[in-house]
Amino acid sequence: MVACRTAMVHETPRHWEKTVPSFAHSIGLLATACLALLPLDAVAADSFYKAKTIIFIIGSAPGGGYDTYSRLLANHIGEHLEGRPRVIPQNMPGAGSIRAANYLYNSARKDGTAIGMLDEAIYLNQILGTQELKADATKFNWIGRILANSAILFARREARVQKIEDVFDKELIVSTSGTASKLNWTVLKNALGMKFTLIQGYQGTSDSMLAMQRGEVDALSMEWSILRITGEPLIRDQKINLLLQTGAQKEPDLSQIPRMIDLGRNEDERKLLEFFSLPSLIGRSVLAPPGLRPERVAELRRAFMATMQDPLFLGDLKRAKLEISPLPGEELQAVVAREGTFPASLIERARRAADMTTDRQ
Repeated sequence: MVACRTAMVHETPRHWEKTVPSFAHSIGLLATACLALLPLDAVAADSFYKAKTIIFIIGSAPGGGYDTYSRLLANHIGEHLEGRPRVIPQNMPGAGSIRAANYLYNSARKDGTAIGMLDEAIYLNQILGTQELKADATKFNWIGRILANSAILFARREARVQKIEDVFDKELIVSTSGTASKLNWTVLKNALGMKFTLIQGYQGTSDSMLAMQRGEVDALSMEWSILRITGEPLIRDQKINLLLQTGAQKEPDLSQIPRMIDLGRNEDERKLLEFFSLPSLIGRSVLAPPGLRPERVAELRRAFMATMQDPLFLGDLKRAKLEISPLPGEELQAVVAREGTFPASLIERARRAADMTTDRQ
């Protein structure tokens, strides 16, 4: 391109008065020649998304943190892609995001017009050998993380359990609408002998919250960034008790609430619980199917990080009183790759604790 610009400068002055039409024609030919010199991928990247629609798959039901963050991002990321495509969110709940993961991995278009957000435990399910999962998380193209996540287990005030230590002696009926929550409470039940009774079938956090308010369940978990806003009246009026944090690190404003890791009574138990705390690093992340062209992945990652700095996006977050802790796609891809390097003995213990004792796929 530098050579093309030099040629234009040298040709312009000569016989200007007599040659304007022919000069304009020459410029047109020269511009065409310059475009021909560009890599085809660069030209395609500039025009690919024009007049296209991106489907944003949300691996959960409407309501709750995954849906909230996905829709906020979908409202803005198209403005940062060349061609400004429409981005349409589409909920695809089922099996704790496994349905959506299988769709994105095996059926969705692999051209950059399908992206999504899955349950943070999707890779943990793969490591544990979940039979229903037909995807390899390391082969997804990870676009970027919006928020590292620590979910909070909380119970209605009328429950027999008032603090997490009570669950060693008293039953706690918990709704588990997500994969990560089901794994966490199953492990605490099996490995530590805690008296959790797990109820499945409620579609997402909103349904689980209604079930708790009706007294059908005692407790559920929700990411703190959402609960501290939507549940603020419940916390303020002491209608719920905060019991446990699932993240690898404590939330700054919840220093008095123990982590799941803190329940370990010896080194072996702590290592096991650390293993199940790892999904918090993935948190609310965006990914695309495998097989995308590298320049498309780079464009999506660039647009994601630009959205994280977009004043309009940040304004929407502020109005919703939501937080972000972004991580670029390249770094997120490395995090996912690192999470696969665990000793076979630890994985086998984790599978037993999570009730995954059938033959692995």
